[in-house]
Amino acid sequence: MTASATAFKVLTVQQWTDFERERVFRGAPVDIADGYIHLSAADQLETTIARHFSGSGELMIAEIDLACLGDAVHWEPARGGDLFPHVYGEIPFHAVVSLQKRD
Repeated sequence: MTASATAFKVLTVQQWTDFERERVFRGAPVDIADGYIHLSAADQLETTIARHFSGSGELMIAEIDLACLGDAVHWEPARGGDLFPHVYGEIPFHAVVSLQKRD
């Protein structure tokens, strides 16, 4: 896995609503506990949803422009040694380049 220009954040509807209102995302409870915001590359997204969000109901998938985050993004080994994009900081609302709803 090589670094890409965008990555994805899986959010609950309430987390998306809060992000939209506050114009900044500071992390879901798991992100806050781990000390960084978990993102997934395009080829990791479906596995992330299946493993961590199965049965969660409606989800919002925000595509994030990693260039907007600068040095806050670190590609680090996680599941199976694959490199995942982790954000050490906040995600500003203007970094969202697309959004899709999943039921």
